[in-house]
This record gives sequence, structure tokens and C-alpha cells, in this order.
Amino acid sequence: MKKLGWKLRIGLIFVAVSVVLYIVHYLIFQNFYFLSEYTLFYFAWLPIEVLVVTLVLDQLLEMRDLQERMEKLNMVIGVFFSESGTFLLHELSGSDPDIENIRQDLVVGQKWTDRQFDEASQRIKQHPHHVDINQIDLEKLKNFLVSKREFSVRLLENPVILEHESFTELLMAVFHLTEELEFRKNLKSLPDSDLNHIKGDIERVYARLIGTWLDYMKYMKKWYPYLYSLSMRTNPFDFNSSPIVTP
Repeated sequence: MKKLGWKLRIGLIFVAVSVVLYIVHYLIFQNFYFLSEYTLFYFAWLPIEVLVVTLVLDQLLEMRDLQERMEKLNMVIGVFFSESGTFLLHELSGSDPDIENIRQDLVVGQKWTDRQFDEASQRIKQHPHHVDINQIDLEKLKNFLVSKREFSVRLLENPVILEHESFTELLMAVFHLTEELEFRKNLKSLPDSDLNHIKGDIERVYARLIGTWLDYMKYMKKWYPYLYSLSMRTNPFDFNSSPIVTP
């Protein structure tokens, strides 16, 4: 006979203890009527108790699971900005003719509150996110994106990113822009119609990139102050940013 599993053994022990306690109760009080009435009442209540406990535990476990998934997701987002995102923000924001209208919303501070992040996010969403494609070195951008192609593909293969729709859309936009640029062998003699097409692809990346970056900064501010500190000191939107810690 196979050995009983530890859960079954513990269950049998609890049942045995319960039976023993019922017997002890009867031997002490000699009141079988009360014991049977109480037992029936308890069993009548048991399904409701199980339901309530199950719902509460299920909610708690679901919240814990969601927190763990978001933790992993934000680790992936952090790697993305370390490898690609910060460089792209620097390059694309430099070609934004209206960047000064939102620069202060992107120069985040050490004492920023959730409300400030939310307000900045709302203003960022209203920004047109236009770029002057003539101010972008397309060859440099192409070489960079192609060099990060394998990295981008690995991120897209990570099932964790499915938890974050906007980040998934950002990765798809980056991957599409990479392909568009790679298929063009000569980026210096493109007609205006094609430049406008590429401009639209770049602006799609740029719009999603800024929003995701700001959300990630808010997350780091709350959970990882040391990472937030470095990100502030290397902020691509801050002219005075420096990784050197000063008084």
C-alpha cells in the first residue's frame, strides 16, 4: 500500500483529534442532546464558512500573484530602458519641436507624489508627440535598432509583458520601426512620401515611449528609491542631469 500523502495524514490527524474532543466533551458534560444540536448547527454553517474563507483566500492569493507578476514585468521594463529606451528617448525627444512644452513634466523630482506623476501623465497624453525627421540621424537610429533586434525579440517572447498592454504595444512599435529602417538600404535619398511614413512610425514609438517611461519612474519612486535616484540623475529630458551625486 502506498504511503499516504502528508496532506491526507494531517487531515486524518485533525479528524481524529476532533472525534476525541467530542468524546471528551460527552464524558465531561454527559449532554448528548446539546452535543448533537451543536454539531448539526456547525455542519449547517460549514458550507457558508468554507465559501467565505475560499473567496477571501482566493482574493488574497490573486492579489499576491498579481503583485509578483507586476514585479517581474517592471524588471523587464527596467531592462528595456537600460538597453534601449533611454537612448531612444534622448534621440527622439531631441527632434521634438514642442518638447519645451512638456519638459518640466518629465524632469521628475525626489519628492514627487503619485498625484504629480498622474497629473504629468495626463498632460503628456495631450502632447502631439511630433518629430522633425530632418533632425534625426536615420542611419544612426537604424544601426542602433538593428543591433538591439535580438534583445527586442527576446522581450516579445517573454509572456510577462502580456500583463502590460501599453508596453507590449511599445515593443511592437519599436520592432516595426526596426524592420522599416532595415529594409531601406539607402536612408539618405528617400522621397518625402516615404519620409512621412517613417516619421509616423517614429512618432508612434515616441508617444508610447514617453508614457511608459513616466509610469516606470512612478513605480521606481515607490518601490525602488535607489533605482529612481539613478534614473533622475540620468534623465534624458534634464539638461542638468549627471550621474555624479552632489550635495
